[in-house]
Parts: sequence; structure tokens; C-alpha cells
Amino acid sequence: MKEIAHKLISWYQHNKRDLPWRNTQDPYKIWLSEIILQQTRVEQGMPYYLHFIEKYPTVLDLAKAPEEEVLRSWQGLGYYSRARNLHFAAKEVVAIYKGQFPNTYEEIIKLKGIGEYTAAAIASFAFKEPKAVVDGNVFRLLSRLFNINTAINTGAGKKEFTLLANQLIDQSKPDLFNQAIMEFGAMQCKPKPICDTCPFQSICLAFEMQNIDTLPVKLNKLKIKERYFHYFHIEHDGGIYLNRRIEKDIWQHLYEMPLIESTSEMTEEQIMQSDAWKNIFADAKITIHHISDNLKHILTHQRIFAKFWKLSIGPEWHQNQALYQYVKDDELKIFPLPRLIELYFQKNT
Repeated sequence: MKEIAHKLISWYQHNKRDLPWRNTQDPYKIWLSEIILQQTRVEQGMPYYLHFIEKYPTVLDLAKAPEEEVLRSWQGLGYYSRARNLHFAAKEVVAIYKGQFPNTYEEIIKLKGIGEYTAAAIASFAFKEPKAVVDGNVFRLLSRLFNINTAINTGAGKKEFTLLANQLIDQSKPDLFNQAIMEFGAMQCKPKPICDTCPFQSICLAFEMQNIDTLPVKLNKLKIKERYFHYFHIEHDGGIYLNRRIEKDIWQHLYEMPLIESTSEMTEEQIMQSDAWKNIFADAKITIHHISDNLKHILTHQRIFAKFWKLSIGPEWHQNQALYQYVKDDELKIFPLPRLIELYFQKNT
């Protein structure tokens, strides 16, 4: 076990990428990087990290910021619950810990949106607490190194891999070990691994058994939900209408255009004859200028098929409607929008 830890750290010191969050022991910056990099590639997350550090240099700055501003800063990263939890947890640090980030795993994990992996990362990187991190890179490396066929997305699998990682961790250098094992999985033991130069080739059981491509094992539990969105781009006097999503659903607290959603594809005639259409437009006179093709937007558990209707409506509707917020075009940039709508505006304005 000690030999494995030693080799990982040695490999890391010779091969690690120079990333800004690795040059600090500030728990706030480490936490921020870990949240941003969840479900996000380093190349995509880097500019967001740098932006957040510049705009919110301390946890107090983040806590004091309005939620809409934080969501706007997050726009384009997706999984917006991360941003909402980040903001909420910053307020917790200020309210409960008087602005001082908690310094133990047991306290860190109590913060909103922080799970076992993130708590272990912060505790080890910032405070050198010997708590092993277990993420996708670690699952992949350990499953191959020890030829483990237990599914990683089961309770038994998570328990087995966490126990093994904690047995391997270098107690005197937990920060280096955790950085090393994640970096090794990201750069060397990738989904398509580089076995020729791997320092563990001689002891890798999966390499010996020639079943590297089958590991790690993951049960296929994912059910994909399909949703059909019809957005209405209502132009009026140099502005449009928006609505804030408040339901506990995707894009909560972000803004979108008036919407009709269905569980199956509907024709344009069916949309215009629906009760939802009448609820939005009543008997208003409508001119339809353009209806886009279906745009597919893929999320982890959902596939969204969206059409954008560009239209104008008679003056009476604008005077009497109370469902939507009127926003001038030059003010649109201050509203946090889902990536799907942001891309639409980039192409159509």
C-alpha cells in the first residue's frame, strides 16, 4: 500500500498540471474550484474560477452578493443547483462560523451542497486531514489496479472503494496523495488509458487479466426523460418578456421566455389550440414571424426539444398582461438565463 502511495506522489510531482487552485491552501478557493469542476472539464471551468475569485475574493463577498448576480456569473456552466448551493453555503459560513471556513471534515460536510468527496478534498488540501477523495478518476484507477467488479454506483461499491482509498492514503501527505490519485486518473488511467508508460503496469490486475476496458463497472440505472418546450420570443418596443422559474426543477431561479411545455411532440396547430396558449395569449391578435426547428438540449437525466416562436402581439395584450416581466434588450444581460436560451439569443439578436 505504501509503495502505491509513493509511486502516485512521485508521478504527480513530475507530471502535474499547473492549476491555480493547487497553489493555495485557502479553503474558500479550494471549495470554489471543487464545486465548479463538478461535471465540468478543467478547460471549461478555469475562466469561471478566475472570474469568481476576482468578483468574489472572499467567502464574505460571495455571501453578500445577490443570488441573481451569482447565477449570472455561473451562466453557461449548467447544473445551476451548484451555484445556488454555493451561495447558500457561503451565507452559512458567515452566519455560523463568522466568516472562517470550517477546518474539519465533519464540519465541512455539514455545509449545503458539500458531499463526501468535496469535504474530503477541502479537508485534505487545506488542512491536511487524511480523508481520501473518491471521484470518477479514483474509481477508475482503483477498479483497474485491483480488478474490482463491484458497481461504483451502488452503496456497496462506494463503501468498498472509499475504504480502499483510505487504506492507501499517505497519512503524512494526504493533500499530495489526493491530488496525485485524481490527476493520475485524469491524465494516465483515463477511460482509454496510457498503459505503455504506466508505473503500475507490473502490478495492475486488470492489465494482467486484459479486462481494462470493462472497468469500472457501472449499473445502467439512468432513465432519460424527454420534454418538449415551446418558447415565445415576444418582441415589443425594443424589449421582450421574461419569467423567473421558481419550481424545484431544472434552471430554478433563472429567467426564460413565456413557455408551453408538453410531454410529447405537438404540432403548431395543437399548440395554438391548447389551454396553455389561451392562458398566455387569451384572444390577442398574434403575428408569427418565425418558428425555429427543434433544438435538442441534453442534460444528465433529460432531453429537451425546444422550439422558439418569434412573434408580435397587439397593444392590448401588452397593457393587460401581468404574468411576465418586460425587459429592454439592453438590460437582458443582467438576467441569468439557461444556456439553451442564451445560445438562442446569441444566434438571433
